[in-house]
Amino acid sequence: MRAILTTFATIAVTLAAAAQSVAPGAALTLEECRSMALVNNKDMKVAGQKIKTAEYQSREAFAAYLPAIDFAGGYMYNQKDISIFSSDQMLPTKTFNPKTGSYDFNLVTNPATGEPIKGPDGQYVPETVALIPKEAMTYDIHNVFFGAITLTQPIFMGGKIVAMNKLTHYAKDLAEALRDNEAENVIYAVDAAYWQVVSLKSKYQLAESYVNLLDSLDRNVGLMVAEGVATKADKLSVDVKLNSARVDLTKVENGLVLSRMALAQICGLPLDSPMVLADEDIEGITDTAMPATNYDMEQVYSARPDLRALQMGINIAGQQKRVAMASMLPNLALVGSYSFSNPNMFNGFSKKFNGAFSVGAMLTIPIWHWGGNYNKYKAAESEQTVMELKMQDAKEMVDLQVKQAAFRAQESVKTYSMTRVNQESADENLRTATLAFKEGVATTDNVMEAQTAWLKAHSELIDALIDVHLCDTYLSKVLGTL
Repeated sequence: MRAILTTFATIAVTLAAAAQSVAPGAALTLEECRSMALVNNKDMKVAGQKIKTAEYQSREAFAAYLPAIDFAGGYMYNQKDISIFSSDQMLPTKTFNPKTGSYDFNLVTNPATGEPIKGPDGQYVPETVALIPKEAMTYDIHNVFFGAITLTQPIFMGGKIVAMNKLTHYAKDLAEALRDNEAENVIYAVDAAYWQVVSLKSKYQLAESYVNLLDSLDRNVGLMVAEGVATKADKLSVDVKLNSARVDLTKVENGLVLSRMALAQICGLPLDSPMVLADEDIEGITDTAMPATNYDMEQVYSARPDLRALQMGINIAGQQKRVAMASMLPNLALVGSYSFSNPNMFNGFSKKFNGAFSVGAMLTIPIWHWGGNYNKYKAAESEQTVMELKMQDAKEMVDLQVKQAAFRAQESVKTYSMTRVNQESADENLRTATLAFKEGVATTDNVMEAQTAWLKAHSELIDALIDVHLCDTYLSKVLGTL
């Protein structure tokens, strides 16, 4: 079905380009009208954009398999410098003691006793100190530039990435199925409008023929009144019938104009396009074979785009359930980065750019979320069950649709065959009534009754003919083969 629509759309582009301005007198076939409608229909264009959206989302989901590379950078101004010390620092020194083989602090000693002297704070007083000025440990950080390039490679995300890729794939299939379903709706609308024009054109010609019959009868009765073999009442009854037929002709003509406009609108053409249809002068159908009533429903299910869309919905719900399950599983990713800054502290304090690489792994294990992740999973599971129930209901409805459409198609063929017989009988009845009127053995009422029966039979034949075509189209639609 998808391949057929693709080929059909390719042909339609060429047809639509030529059909945007329909040449006067050019006869359009049903297939050409379908093609123009498919190309110009706004809903079809929206469906096409949704397919593109699904394609981009599928590419986005596939990108999650690949490593992500990001850059982050910034600048910061600081009001003050940073200092490690609050004041100058004096550190005590040591001298090597050969007797002990270790280093001893250089302390002030009592000359009399040789013992180290303590200051007022209870601490020993160093004899010598190493001075570290506060300025030596004060750094200029007024202007700080920093940045990092990070690489993240997912290793195991609980199956979320795989599920998202499948989900977006099904979403694309869903969009295509909805596009196909919309195409069937457009084609069915075109067929209905197309055969409506054909029907009204045939009825317009029929109404013209009926007016001509009454007009001829009116003239004959007028001559008979002049000769005294008919009454004025006969003439008035024919006049009334003739005027009524002319009113009906005007109504049919107006309906025909409006139906052409409706078809032009569906095909995407200007409303005043001079559309002439190839089947306007159709007289009947030769193939009156009875449609089948039994079909392989599995083939019908697979061919129906609406059922395909429901199946994609089930598949999407299944993958959403898998995504919910992934939130309860560990996630593991490999992380690498290169960080740099100015100033930097990699080799003392330096006011220039410098950086370093780092590599690691990050593991996240969900432990307890008060049942939130589990309830999310159960909600997705319930949604999948809902979609499956909808599919079962839809299949039952499709079974009913197919049965109804098949019986209706059979009924239309039978009705057409019967109306064909009635039309032939009405033609013969009109012929004999007209001949009898000319011979003077039939009244004007007899002729008008025959003409009325003739009009009704031909009108019913037109309706039956159009109904055969529409029933056949509807049967194809419910079978998924339109």
